[in-house]
Amino acid sequence: MLDFLKPPVAALGDFYILAGRAIGNVFRSPHYADDIALQMDNIGVGSLPIVILTGFFSGLVITMQMSRALAQYGATDQVGQIVSITLVRELGPVLTALLVAGRNASGIASELGSMRVTEQIDAMRALGTDPIQKLVTPRMIATCVMLPLLTIIADFVGIFGGYVIAKLSIGLTTSQYWTSAYQILEYNDIVQGLLKPFVFAFVISVVGCFYGLNTTGGTQGVGLSTTKAVVIASVWIFVITAVLTRIFVNLQ
Repeated sequence: MLDFLKPPVAALGDFYILAGRAIGNVFRSPHYADDIALQMDNIGVGSLPIVILTGFFSGLVITMQMSRALAQYGATDQVGQIVSITLVRELGPVLTALLVAGRNASGIASELGSMRVTEQIDAMRALGTDPIQKLVTPRMIATCVMLPLLTIIADFVGIFGGYVIAKLSIGLTTSQYWTSAYQILEYNDIVQGLLKPFVFAFVISVVGCFYGLNTTGGTQGVGLSTTKAVVIASVWIFVITAVLTRIFVNLQ
């Protein structure tokens, strides 16, 4: 009667096993430092242009929208606070994670999926190499290192984008904007803004690897795995940010 639950439950169990093995491989040799560096370049440097562009226009749009609302109360000088806290707490980590999920979760799934259907992973096992140690762990480490750094860049560029509009359209001075944007941030906000992308990075990398390693059905299966990886990673980003936000709100 409940047979329809077996595949998703089995897939969830396999996902946890993969995640556990990937984490365990961090503490044992070999570490494949060259692969980690290559993935850091691909994930971090490769995603930098789109992250900067999205961050800048996010801050710009937030400032334009909020300045109109704050003008009704004569509080346009507080726009820097709203831009800063919105980007650092929520929008910066979530938007950056979604961009990285769209670009890299799909890339990881398609790359590993192609290796799977062409039996390269089976050949790797035959040669005595652990595919998880060689393929999954370097991608997980690289994503967990680079996504928080990308988020920091997106936050700063977004706040700068808000400053451009505040300076040109609203007429705020540099001191008014940056002082309010800096003073509103607390330790809790910084921790929240760095913890979220770290968790997002783990989920994005492992989800991409999971669907890539479980690809079946030739080239059509590679495309299906890529789509699943992006969709599932994106959904988990929103679920995790809701949970973490609830936790941090209770801590305040």
